[in-house]
Amino acid sequence: MKDRGGSGRGESRTSGRDDTPLVLVHGLWDTPRIFEPLTRHLAGRRQPLLAPHLPHGLGQVPLDAMAGQLAEHLAAAVAPNQPIDLLGFSMGGVVARIWIQRLGGHRRTRRFISVGSPHHGSLNALLWPRWLLPGIADMRCGSELLRQLNREHRTLEQVDCCSFYTPMDLMVTPGWRAVLPCGRRERLPVWTHEQLIRSPISLERLCHELLRP
Repeated sequence: MKDRGGSGRGESRTSGRDDTPLVLVHGLWDTPRIFEPLTRHLAGRRQPLLAPHLPHGLGQVPLDAMAGQLAEHLAAAVAPNQPIDLLGFSMGGVVARIWIQRLGGHRRTRRFISVGSPHHGSLNALLWPRWLLPGIADMRCGSELLRQLNREHRTLEQVDCCSFYTPMDLMVTPGWRAVLPCGRRERLPVWTHEQLIRSPISLERLCHELLRP
């Protein structure tokens, strides 16, 4: 069952709309356009929205470097004392998590929603050599990056976290491991990785989480 608590920081007292900035972080082989169905489903009920484009070189950019890109976008777009909510899809969930745990993002992140992100690694990433595609290699089962993040997650525990996943995921395999080491977990009844962010039932569940008080 979902925990429907929350501090309510950023909620407009006059309109009822949550004005806490919502930052959407895309995954590998994606652009911010992956979030267009979600933003349409939100129908203006969350503003402002920030969906930065993080160049990944098809996996050539290490995830630490992508987290640095995210930090630069946030520094340019959001006041340093402004709390934010983060949603990361696929690889974007790991990038957002690095920013939270390693770059001080826990101090200003109110909620972190992870969608189909390989926080415990994906068997698919084992096929790619690190010298060629370090960003993909970072997502291997047992990679040094993921071992460190999962071993040192005290700062992540200070954030209201929720993981959405499907066991049928063929991009993050096994799909049931696409969850954070802390926070709530919700299994979505969809068949593919992309349906996690595009199917009507996924959009309904994600919006419910993004709009809860």
